[in-house]
Amino acid sequence: MHLGQIKWNGVTTAAIFNGTAARPIPDYTLLDLIGRAEKEGESLPDLAARLATRQSVLAEPLIPLQPREVWGCGCTYETSASFRDAEHGTREGFYAHVYRNARPEIFFKGTARVCVGPGQAIGIRGDSKFTAPEPELALILGAKGRILGYTLANDVSAWDIERENPLYLPQSKTYTACCALGPVIVTVDEIADARTLDMTCTIRRGGAEIFSGATSISRLGRTFETLVEYLLRSNPVPAGSVVLTGTGIIVKEDAALAPGDIVTIRIPEIGELSNPCAIV
Repeated sequence: MHLGQIKWNGVTTAAIFNGTAARPIPDYTLLDLIGRAEKEGESLPDLAARLATRQSVLAEPLIPLQPREVWGCGCTYETSASFRDAEHGTREGFYAHVYRNARPEIFFKGTARVCVGPGQAIGIRGDSKFTAPEPELALILGAKGRILGYTLANDVSAWDIERENPLYLPQSKTYTACCALGPVIVTVDEIADARTLDMTCTIRRGGAEIFSGATSISRLGRTFETLVEYLLRSNPVPAGSVVLTGTGIIVKEDAALAPGDIVTIRIPEIGELSNPCAIV
């Protein structure tokens, strides 16, 4: 099932999507719906189908949910670890160590406050000269880390700030509009094996494409379950939180984001997440 949110009767409302048509779920946001499904022990798709209107409306998807928490994972693809070591002038340094080691890199990205949805501007820090998109598959979590579904994410990051000193990672990662999510959440029953998905990313500037990249989620160096298991160690993350699983598409400095750029991330089975860029 494709779930998300629309503006309906002036209110952000959960909905079931079928292409451009949506069946609203009155009186619920998606976060509310997840909470009720978890409380009543009913599957999210079953509850959504039972509560949705029979009448469809034409509506653009908003951010699919206002996440309770967003957590990021780094160095989960070999390409990412190698690039980050090279940025720091090291060879097989601590980023490669994290890629090979059992314990993953996990960091707090933020809350709904720093998240935007399809078509909304993603942020470029005013004190950064090399901000880049990080296209990622995101996991939507239920209670006790159960994976409810998948969506697209852009873990926008100020690479030059982290490059200056790894201890500046929180400033590189967390700021206004640093995370885009959407366009919808596809529930786990509809994707048999998310590791078979293929992802692309483009950046367009003034109508011209300045970057294009692609990867397969199969290149992810850890299982989703491992990432979630480490996240939940001594850290009971609430239902309705999101885990960004890391990027396998590297945007280098010659394509650093500029105001007005359009970043588009696509996985055919989930959809397309497109956002303009702006200084924040």
